[in-house]
Amino acid sequence: MEKMKAVVIDKSNRPDKLSYCDVEKPVPSENEVLLKIHAVSVNAADYRSLQMGIIPKKKILGADVAGTVESVGKDIKLFKVGDEVFGDLGSFGFGGFAEYTVAPEIALVHKPAKLSFEESAALPMSSLTALQALRNKGALQKGHQVLIYGGGGGVGTFAIQLAKYFGAETTVVCSTKNVAQSISLGADTVLDYTQQDALKTNKHYDLILAINGNRRLLDYKRALKPHGTYVMVGGSLPQIFKSLLFGWFLSFGSKKMRTLAAKANQNDLEFIAKLAEEGVIKPVIDRYFSLDKVAEAMSQLRKGHSSGKVVIQI
Repeated sequence: MEKMKAVVIDKSNRPDKLSYCDVEKPVPSENEVLLKIHAVSVNAADYRSLQMGIIPKKKILGADVAGTVESVGKDIKLFKVGDEVFGDLGSFGFGGFAEYTVAPEIALVHKPAKLSFEESAALPMSSLTALQALRNKGALQKGHQVLIYGGGGGVGTFAIQLAKYFGAETTVVCSTKNVAQSISLGADTVLDYTQQDALKTNKHYDLILAINGNRRLLDYKRALKPHGTYVMVGGSLPQIFKSLLFGWFLSFGSKKMRTLAAKANQNDLEFIAKLAEEGVIKPVIDRYFSLDKVAEAMSQLRKGHSSGKVVIQI
């Protein structure tokens, strides 16, 4: 069997539980594409899978991939050898931290011509999370006032741009170093959380998108307008569990407290690709790592020090 380089989960003898090594190059089935990966971005889903002991069958993490179609199974209709594609493998077994991976065609779309492989790899999971939170869970409308709590990371940077696209008035909470970035992405108001508490002002919101932080759910609820909606898409694990456990109880009445677990969706990804091609949204990339530095890249993201996405170049 032909070999390839990959970062494999190895819980036996490594403190970071990851091993950069040779593994067998995958072979696509009749309904799969073999993808030569050029870039893959890191997501919270990667390090949280390790923390929670959720190990994909391939033992290779990495969901957001961009690359070139190497070969296709006989049932593949949408792609041909040589096509440049990107996609979200989070619902299809991961496998992106490698030189090659296989994926069903429903996980992929054609890469925007104007974007690099690295920029395309930065799109899928974070942009889909922002889109589905704002549009689907949050029912965001033109003129709505939205608070994005945590605007500096991958989801936050896309949420700012998408909220602007949908015509919302956007207030963003972020760290000092990300204030200028948030303004440049289109935020109407930016609050530095080290200087001001966004949940203790007189302003109320139609939608609050909670990405980072560990605030009390009641604090968020008090900052909502009547019939407003809170959507949890990230934060610390305790915060996520609290939202899952108590959100339904706090949703009695007109204010709704919801939690989103974004799902890979080919139509949504096509929509994101169109917006990226038109320049409506752009990925913000904080830094790049090589494939053998995946553990370091995941540690960087886990510490919350990134402004935008962390990308692995292969």
